[in-house]
Amino acid sequence: MSQSKPLSLHVPEPTGRPGCKTDFSYLRLNPAGDARRPPVDVAPSDTADLAWTLIRVLDESGNAVGPWAPDVDSELLRFGLRTMMKTRIFDARMVIAQRQKKMSFYMTSLGEEALGTAQALALEDGDMHFPTYRQQSLLMAHKVSMVDMICQLLSNERDPLKGRQLPVMYSVRQSGFFTISGNLATQFVQAVGWGMASAIKGDTRIASGWIGDGATAESDFNTALTFAHVYRAPVILNVVNNQWAISTFQALAGGESVTFAARGVGSGIASLRVDGNDFLAVYAASKWAADRARGNLGPTLIEWVTYRAGPHSTSDDPSKYRPADDWTHFPLGDPIARLRQHLTLRGLWSDDEHEATRKELEAEIVAAQKEAEQFGTLANGRVPSAASMFEDVYKDMPEHLRRQREQLGV
Repeated sequence: MSQSKPLSLHVPEPTGRPGCKTDFSYLRLNPAGDARRPPVDVAPSDTADLAWTLIRVLDESGNAVGPWAPDVDSELLRFGLRTMMKTRIFDARMVIAQRQKKMSFYMTSLGEEALGTAQALALEDGDMHFPTYRQQSLLMAHKVSMVDMICQLLSNERDPLKGRQLPVMYSVRQSGFFTISGNLATQFVQAVGWGMASAIKGDTRIASGWIGDGATAESDFNTALTFAHVYRAPVILNVVNNQWAISTFQALAGGESVTFAARGVGSGIASLRVDGNDFLAVYAASKWAADRARGNLGPTLIEWVTYRAGPHSTSDDPSKYRPADDWTHFPLGDPIARLRQHLTLRGLWSDDEHEATRKELEAEIVAAQKEAEQFGTLANGRVPSAASMFEDVYKDMPEHLRRQREQLGV
């Protein structure tokens, strides 16, 4: 008989549960300005240390410090803060609308507003984002019509997607926002493929793919890394580590003993681990990765360390699986409050301007909602015509669909 001990498995556990304060020491934080900034043409293997440390720019007092501190125009910073505020207010209004049964479903980006906002400003017109369902700040930064966005949420007569997508599954091609897929991780391989196609055509546009920490457990994640590495695809691979995949802690997707950024280095891809609640760090890292992609130097994987401050969706109750006050104790803070502090310190913002901007944005969003609701809501049943189900499917409508449409009388 074998004298070995019985085999056992390790099952990761969250560091906080309802009724217990979360121990955030697992995040492995370091001071702002501590991480080195390598040249854009650095070899992927030489970014290994940056996949384990944390790139931060804003210190506790709101100062921009260290080699990653970007030289950014003050108006861009002001626009960034305004856009983050706009995204948060929009989310809050849409949750109320969902509770009023005007739409079926909604997902907020509370606590993650810096990611889409800063990266959108770091990339160029014509680049293509392949987002998940929590990057509405990309659309806000591109000044996409809020009326169109709300009509999509309401699935009404003016829904640009004609009721064919769940709410928040936007598609805005002219703003470089690829159609959101409800199937997790598909956008990662799509981004790599789009970037490869751009290179094959000799274009100058790059792609940016987005994925959550939980979805890195999907096979598409590894497929995307392989193709991006082998063909040096001009793509930014964003891993949003917001600590939770619905009710599953990030450790179950592999974030306990290694960082998600470390997976990129192991795949031969330059990789960074960045404070996702630091607008300046997000902008600087995104610009570095974009320059690398546009310079034919290959892909970059960036792990954004942030926190999903709200529920996974309006169908979720996070108090069932984590402490209700977790976000108030998250050591990287609130991205809006941190950029506001920095701008105030530089004399570019004030409490009065903040309050005036908040009121202005609330009025703008309320007006957009009222206009969108004129075309119907879930509550009053004004939806796209049944005829629309036959449109935009085939270039030339087949005869059997023509007959079916005639039978419907539409």
